[in-house]
Amino acid sequence: MPPVATATAVETPGPSVGVNRPNMVSVGTIVWLSSELMFFSALFAMYFTIRAVNPDLWNAETAKLNVPYATVNTIILVLSSVTCQLGVFAAERGQVRRLGNRFQVNKWGLREWYFLTYVMGAIFVSGQILEYTKLVSEGNTLQANGYWSAFYLTTGFHALHVTGGLIAFLFVLGRSYATKRYTHEHATTAVVVSYYWHFVDVVWIGLFATIYLVK
Repeated sequence: MPPVATATAVETPGPSVGVNRPNMVSVGTIVWLSSELMFFSALFAMYFTIRAVNPDLWNAETAKLNVPYATVNTIILVLSSVTCQLGVFAAERGQVRRLGNRFQVNKWGLREWYFLTYVMGAIFVSGQILEYTKLVSEGNTLQANGYWSAFYLTTGFHALHVTGGLIAFLFVLGRSYATKRYTHEHATTAVVVSYYWHFVDVVWIGLFATIYLVK
C-alpha cells in the first residue's frame, strides 16, 4: 500500500513584535513648539528691525536696563531647567515622591523636583513684574518709544509663556496626587511639559543676550 502523503504546515513570519514607535504626544508637542519658535523668531525680527531704524535711541535706552538684576533672574530660570530635568528622570523611573526626608535631595521624586521648578519659575515671573514696575515708574512705558514697545512685547510674551508652563506644572503635580497608580501616560505628560519648559528657557537665553548684553 503506497504511503499516504501528509500535508506539512509551513510557518510564515508574522509582524515583528515590540517595534518602537515615536510617542505621538511627544511628536505633537515638538511640532507645536516649532510653531512657537516661528512666533518668537518674528519678535526677534521686529526687535532688530526697529533697532536698525534708530540705533541712537537704542544706545540711549539700553543704558536704563538693570543688567545685574536681569542676570540673576536669568540664572534662576536656567537652573529651573536643571531641576525640571531631574524631575523627568524621577518620572521615567516611576518615582513620584521622595524616598527619604526632604533634605535628602538625591532621593527626591517627581513632585519635589517639579515643585522646586515651579517656585523658581514663579520667582522669575515675579522678578520680571518688579522690573516692569520700576521701569514704568521711571517713565519707560509701552507707549514711550519704539524701543520700549519692542522690549515689553518680546519679554512680555515670553513671560506669558512661562506662566503657561507654571500652569502645566500645577496640572502634573495635581495629577500625581489624584492618581493611585503612576503609569507611563503620567510620565509622558511630565516629559512633554519638560520639553515646553526647556523651550522657554532657551528662548529667554536668546532674549537676554539680545536685549541686555548686545549693545
